[in-house]
Amino acid sequence: MKKRYFLLAAMIIGLVTAFIFIPKESSRPTLINPTLQESQREENGLDETEIQMNEPQPIPEGEPAENEQVQLPDRITEAIQNTLQFFRKETQVVAIGDSLTQGVGDETERGGYVGIIERTINWDRDIAEFSNFGKRGSRSDQLLSRLNNDEEMVSALAKADMILVTIGANDIMQVVKENITNLTIKQFVEERQVFERNLEEIINRLHELNPDSQIYLIGFYNPFERYFQDIEELQMIADAWNDTTNTLADQHENITYIPTDDLFHESEVNLLAEDNFHPNYNGYHLIAGRVLEYITNEES
Repeated sequence: MKKRYFLLAAMIIGLVTAFIFIPKESSRPTLINPTLQESQREENGLDETEIQMNEPQPIPEGEPAENEQVQLPDRITEAIQNTLQFFRKETQVVAIGDSLTQGVGDETERGGYVGIIERTINWDRDIAEFSNFGKRGSRSDQLLSRLNNDEEMVSALAKADMILVTIGANDIMQVVKENITNLTIKQFVEERQVFERNLEEIINRLHELNPDSQIYLIGFYNPFERYFQDIEELQMIADAWNDTTNTLADQHENITYIPTDDLFHESEVNLLAEDNFHPNYNGYHLIAGRVLEYITNEES
């Protein structure tokens, strides 16, 4: 078992290291909805719409990126309508957390799931103002530190009507990095307890800054499922950490846990970026759709 974890750990470190040092392309294609006429886009002041809703389709080999038709699912149509009605003018939405909030892996470089939600909600008029404080590599202890020291983020959170949070994946990665030659389940269990304490403090700090804001804790997925399906412990670890987040959300008012792991199970569409760790645009689209579902279920 230790040997299997060692091999996995080596691959994880290699993937993360490679992704950090791969230079970004100077330009990226813009994904647009080809069903929206050019005149409509100009009239609405849009270069992309997120409102046409179909299941994501695999992109054929060799197809140019601008022909992608990655849309939110049909079942979100009514949810979008309710969301647009719920949001009053100048509603403040603040996103905090790690690389999933920052949008790392989104090949369009337009903000990942947060950017998709923003463009969806504000597709025909400015209804909500979004602030994104996602930071790549951020762990729970680092996010807690920022909640006490980052004045710009603290100020935005104090005014927020809604707070979106992704945190925890890098806490797991830290276990791998620190124990790469002797990785065991026990180490993940011990670190999960630390994560639980940090997350409890994060929640308390958010309530202290803004007791009236709606907070959404967004779970993470197992990015190694495709390549390590036989290592059941990996899914067990992801499930345990998500269960911790879900349990804490249930114990507090105005907090909702949003699962995402099921979105990445056995998908026929590639949902991961080139680093095989972060979501790509397809993956972020599914996350955005799930978040919108939960927002409307809670607020409509």
